[in-house]
Amino acid sequence: MRSAVLNAPGKPLEVVERELPEPGPGEILVKVTACGMCFSEVNHLRGHYPFASFPTVPGHEISGVVVALGDGVHWPQIGTPVGALWLYGSCGHCDQCARGDQVLCTGSPTQATGVNVDGGYAEYFVARAGFVVPLPAGLDPVAAAPLMCAGLTAFNGMRRAGAVAGSRVAVLGTGGVGAMAVRFAAAMGARVAVVSRSRRAETEMISEGAELFVASGERDPAEALRAWGGADLIVNAAPDTGTGLAAFDGLRPDGTLLYLGFGGEGVAVSPLPLVLRRQRVMGTPCGSPHDLRDTLDFAVAHGIVPEITPVTLDDAPRILAEMDEGVHQGRAVITFP
Repeated sequence: MRSAVLNAPGKPLEVVERELPEPGPGEILVKVTACGMCFSEVNHLRGHYPFASFPTVPGHEISGVVVALGDGVHWPQIGTPVGALWLYGSCGHCDQCARGDQVLCTGSPTQATGVNVDGGYAEYFVARAGFVVPLPAGLDPVAAAPLMCAGLTAFNGMRRAGAVAGSRVAVLGTGGVGAMAVRFAAAMGARVAVVSRSRRAETEMISEGAELFVASGERDPAEALRAWGGADLIVNAAPDTGTGLAAFDGLRPDGTLLYLGFGGEGVAVSPLPLVLRRQRVMGTPCGSPHDLRDTLDFAVAHGIVPEITPVTLDDAPRILAEMDEGVHQGRAVITFP
């Protein structure tokens, strides 16, 4: 089968031929329909994950069809369209796993699809039973691929941070996660503000449901959010920590700064507003399989799918290099015939 492989940190993605894998006990073989290209692959390329393995087939925004079952697996049936996510597996017995929060598993080392287990930049992908989700009827498996990470991260993060109808939600950044957060927040019935460095995405964000757009190069974001009435939730979807800190003073009492994107620098805020205004700073990983089910069901109910550009596996090395250089525009999704 044709696969794209990261052989070492800093080395370009290489398209190679590999043997078709067979699912072992407790595993499922998926014929990949599409795999989104996520910024997480750039972090993998740069060697930012201490738990990463090389060589590895990257990619964790996977949609495909079940074509074979390993011993002991009886679900989902062969022929079922499924989606897979960043979380490849978990121990299954720690407190977090027993509660259905496998993404917080403490009983085994991190098992990350496309980071230390081969992922979806390949014609076939071996998944763990219980860690794929059937795709809802009517969901385009190609356009939906980024929902497996960007969509899941945005939807699950906001609901865990308390976003509800009528909340004032400020989204920082208009990349893959940020754009998804705007659409999900609007569909939840929230009032939405967007903060970005320039006005390049203003028209698009207003059309997706934002009522306020702030170009941080022109105006202090915290001041602009306070003038708006303050935010109940600030979603930092930008790939650096400082963007969230710059907007923190735009929170209302009882407000939350949620980190979905971040950089290497730490988070430092005065404890005074945390105590006197009962404000919070929190983060959340993408989610567990049941969170992905909820994300996909919500997306179908509200007609939310990402704007994507279909590409081939042969395009992937060039596009990943452009993503690493910061010059690639749009959301690329690798498709397979």
